[in-house]
Amino acid sequence: MASFLLWSLVSFLYIHVHQASSQCLNKQTLYSETFRSEAFTLGPGEVQDKYYYMEFPTGHIALRGFFAEVVDEQGVPVPLSEVYLHHWVVLNRYVKQNHTQKFLAQDYSKYRSVPSKLGGNDGVCPDHTLDQFFGLGSETRHTNTSIPYPYGIVVGDPNKIPDGYEELWVLNIHAIDTRGVEDRQGCTECRCDLYNVTATKNGKPLKNYQGGLRCCTDGSQCSLSQGIPAARKKLFLQYTVEWVEWDESVVPLKVYIFDVTDTGDGCKIEYDIPSSLGLPSDSIDIRETRVVSPPSGQVIYGVAHQHSGGKGATLYGEDGREICTSLPLYGSGANAGDEVGYIVGMTSCYPKPGSVNINDKELLRLQSNYSTQQGHTGVMGLFYLLVASPQHGESTSKDGKFSSSSKSNSTLFKIVTGSKLSTSIVFGIVLASMATFIVAKHMRNRRALQYEALTA
Repeated sequence: MASFLLWSLVSFLYIHVHQASSQCLNKQTLYSETFRSEAFTLGPGEVQDKYYYMEFPTGHIALRGFFAEVVDEQGVPVPLSEVYLHHWVVLNRYVKQNHTQKFLAQDYSKYRSVPSKLGGNDGVCPDHTLDQFFGLGSETRHTNTSIPYPYGIVVGDPNKIPDGYEELWVLNIHAIDTRGVEDRQGCTECRCDLYNVTATKNGKPLKNYQGGLRCCTDGSQCSLSQGIPAARKKLFLQYTVEWVEWDESVVPLKVYIFDVTDTGDGCKIEYDIPSSLGLPSDSIDIRETRVVSPPSGQVIYGVAHQHSGGKGATLYGEDGREICTSLPLYGSGANAGDEVGYIVGMTSCYPKPGSVNINDKELLRLQSNYSTQQGHTGVMGLFYLLVASPQHGESTSKDGKFSSSSKSNSTLFKIVTGSKLSTSIVFGIVLASMATFIVAKHMRNRRALQYEALTA
């Protein structure tokens, strides 16, 4: 519980100190606006997995953060023990001008009936698999997604929007109501027997498939215990977007998502963890894959996405150097954001700019670790990486180091020390840095993470 509170404090300090200091540093206005998705209603055991058109900032902007959680009609956060947030993802689409209203008026599953083009991030999965810009799951409340100054995910660039099209944004919400279910963990892991699913939507038998996304589709029902009331809840995904207006001070970032199931024939997204019956209780399932890196750049941010049972994930360079390790934080209570047995946060990497780089076509190694204390179905081992490409006047050497004739680091230091930062901001920066160091050290020394199996 102490680590949970400490990590929450760090996240709060980082986000709010970052906002204040960024405004002083570059004199840009950091905008922040909170929206709600369309309402969705769930009863005990029901599944929701729909795509919605979403309200989103417009214009040529640089995104600096995206934070989301499930709330009820009164805006009260709903705990994972009641409604499990399997995932949410944010996607962009380009729609033919004069067709926008028709596009927005119909169910998103029929978007192909309107002239449109897929947008998406910068890779690396083929066929627009995992093409979201942002996306998390149960860990959403305590995973930091803030992007530091002067970086940003640039969207709405008129030079990148196809002629005759406009950019719209789509939100996918996959949630499972676990109130009164027979087996809470089995329902959240989409075990096919609990959903009475034996074939795909097209009628093809599911062979050697015990559980996962194909068994907890929209409208499906997980097995309930006897005597469960049919109370239904009206819910929303409440999300906050942070951004700045685009100008030349913004350093654009590439968004890459790596998948541990990508073994050369596409990203399968999910996999199963066998139980280690008869083996020590601390046995670990280790999955690895090697992926050719995208173009070279500086790593600015990294975070993994795992499900319950996860023990963390690490992305390594070709020479074995650690690029980023992301560890799960498990809840220890009952309140929203601290639910026992669930991953309620993932640690994020914020390397000092220029200190961690990837080379062009470098063979990266992704490792995802899970506890085998019990078996799991439909788990994930994804890794988000935000990378800044070399800017004008910069180059990369064979070891991936950036070189430049400019003195950007010195300049940034002068800007920081020369800015008229308030005493509270300076104190906040120091406090956040100290807290981050303490948490990082604590998490590093805490390899036996507090995973506990869910109970019905």
